[in-house]
Amino acid sequence: MQLLIAGDLVPTKPNIALFNKGDSKSLLGEELYSLWDSADIRIFNLEVPLTEKEEPIPKCGPNLIAPTSTINGIKALNPSLLTLANNHILDQGELGFKSTQDILNKNNIPFIGIGNNLSEASKPYIIQQDGLKIGVYNCAEHEFTIATEETPGANPFEPLESLDQIHNLKEECDYVIVLYHGGKEHYRYPSPYLQKVCRKMAQK
Repeated sequence: MQLLIAGDLVPTKPNIALFNKGDSKSLLGEELYSLWDSADIRIFNLEVPLTEKEEPIPKCGPNLIAPTSTINGIKALNPSLLTLANNHILDQGELGFKSTQDILNKNNIPFIGIGNNLSEASKPYIIQQDGLKIGVYNCAEHEFTIATEETPGANPFEPLESLDQIHNLKEECDYVIVLYHGGKEHYRYPSPYLQKVCRKMAQK
């Protein structure tokens, strides 16, 4: 089994026409496309809400947005799973959030890491392939897009909750992949605290 996990994906002005056309070969380039296409499982983080209406929330940093037409390119990449627990999924408010959910569901693209409340957002995803069960858990640092018991958003990393959820998933699956979205902006190394968090998650 070949499993490929990519980083953040955001359609931008220079490549938005390729996304609209669903031209995945030109988006990735010949060499990367060949590698991408050869994988059995493809997972990446969609770091932007897909919506037509700008309703930016108050926050530090940019409020990202991509038109719903870019779903053509996202779908052409043939993702096995999208992770959405990140610091931008609520950049355009609840309407942008719901628009993203709706268009991914309409195109039958699986996603995790978000929900209409905390309980939904924390649910993992299980991939069954070649007789194996691979559990995927997605969470994000606390910023501007975190779900609560009553409001939609991203699944937060909570030491008293997330570690138990990872442990329970491990009991159910042959392998577990934890995709944690966080860290210091423009700084390539994990902080001492983040190193401790990741080691503890691995121990679970």
